Amino acid sequence: MATAELLAILLGTGQGKGKLSAVGLGQYILQQLGQGQRDPLEAIRDISPQELIKIPGVGPAKATTILAAVELGKRAFLSRPAERTVIDSPAAAAALSHELMWQSTERFAVVLLDVKNRLLGTKVITIGTATQTLAHPRDIFREVLRQGATRAIIAHNHPTGSVEPSQEDLVLTRQLLKGARYLDIPLLDHIILGNGDHLSIRETTSLWDELSQDD
Repeated sequence: MATAELLAILLGTGQGKGKLSAVGLGQYILQQLGQGQRDPLEAIRDISPQELIKIPGVGPAKATTILAAVELGKRAFLSRPAERTVIDSPAAAAALSHELMWQSTERFAVVLLDVKNRLLGTKVITIGTATQTLAHPRDIFREVLRQGATRAIIAHNHPTGSVEPSQEDLVLTRQLLKGARYLDIPLLDHIILGNGDHLSIRETTSLWDELSQDD
């Protein structure tokens, strides 16, 4: 939309009894602000309410609306997102999943990352029983794709406190590694948490090396 049209939305109405439409008044305001070869947007950024009210067709209400929109734009520009956290170790991934650590039922979550291993978010996929949770690769990768992640780490807790991987954990990890390779979404690790501790399946097994040897 043109700047005059954006102003027209803020103004709502034109000038007087049909003298100028809202868009026409927006164009007129920009012309007035642009006198002396000034950039109208630069002028409106620092204009005072008194200066705006001097422009024919702009009363206190319209001036307040325009200045509120300008201030909102300034704040939105200044409120830039903080640099995303880089997840570069099992400990960092475990810290993100700390709420799983003490749960009395098994929970399976995925840590979503971008191509530079920067955190996009975490998501609990399933909640199971005190001894078992069910997580299907389809559900995991659906969430990864839905969130636009390009890399992932999976994590789940053992309510018993033991972080030793079960046979089912290893079987699921193999399935996920195969699916990740097929989808070209690197699976960086599978973290098991429990009773204040964590274990990296990637660091303690040869599953990732075995998969690379199959290529």
